[in-house]
Amino acid sequence: MRLLHRILATACLLAVGATALAQDYPAKPIKFIVPFPPGGGTDSLTRLMATKLTDTLKWTVVVDNKPGAGGNLALDSTAKAPADGYTLVMAQTDNVVLNPLLYSKLTYDPVKDLIPVGLVASGPAVLVVRADSPYKTLADVIAAAKAQPGRLTFASPGTGTVAHLISELWQKSSGMKLTHVPYRGMSQALPDLIGGQVDMYMGSIPTLQSHIQGGKVRALGVTTAKRSPVLPNVPTYTESGIAGVELASVWGVMAPAGTPPEVVSRVNAAVNQVLQQPDTRAKILASGADILGSTPKEMGELYAADRARLAPVVRDSGTKLD
Repeated sequence: MRLLHRILATACLLAVGATALAQDYPAKPIKFIVPFPPGGGTDSLTRLMATKLTDTLKWTVVVDNKPGAGGNLALDSTAKAPADGYTLVMAQTDNVVLNPLLYSKLTYDPVKDLIPVGLVASGPAVLVVRADSPYKTLADVIAAAKAQPGRLTFASPGTGTVAHLISELWQKSSGMKLTHVPYRGMSQALPDLIGGQVDMYMGSIPTLQSHIQGGKVRALGVTTAKRSPVLPNVPTYTESGIAGVELASVWGVMAPAGTPPEVVSRVNAAVNQVLQQPDTRAKILASGADILGSTPKEMGELYAADRARLAPVVRDSGTKLD
């Protein structure tokens, strides 16, 4: 009986402690990690959410860019951080869903070492070429690639990203060969694209939309089932006769495994609150992304379903990274 009383007392103390932690949270700045360099879609979305959390709730949120290894560096850093709610990461399909399918060995397990907090947005990809490129349609690219296999270069935000996987699917579907050139993000790839060092680049619409509208690059195709509202004149891959290239990145907030449920719930409520604000919604939609929002459970289920859906796609593409 004494042992039972001790166990019950300890459980009560832990429950009280967790509740107090959630009530006091956040008592210090929150680090919000971005898996890519400044200037890209993931960075912009993270900074928007950080600013809105600060303005709305008076939290102090510090954005920390940790690019490299297709997002693995950022996810590994988050997984190894103290599970106290003061380290968050803007995860996405590239690193949480695809990396476990592409790498035989990872220094972290996105299912065991990280926990979902809440979905934020989703964004399809778009293929762009420099403004004066001779390629004006996807058919132009396919014809040139078939004429000289491997000559055309295809840049992406990194090996193992959604953009990279799309390139593999596109090559297989169209029977052509491109040379993949991985970068650490759009901000590094764009100067080379404009300068002619690479022929084309695939990235998310939120990342590239301003450059498309500004005339720096020309969009040839989007990976949505229907045309994007912010790029109504750009055809889909399906419209262009290319099957099986409908993929999008899904962004969501994650935290180290073991973060108290009360803290996760508090951050989730804050994220969903910010996503309901008209100016936040307007900025996300204007970037070409779709607004999501979810419970932690719904986020976990979506990523699990995507892993199951994309596993055969990755396997059939023959792409493996180590």
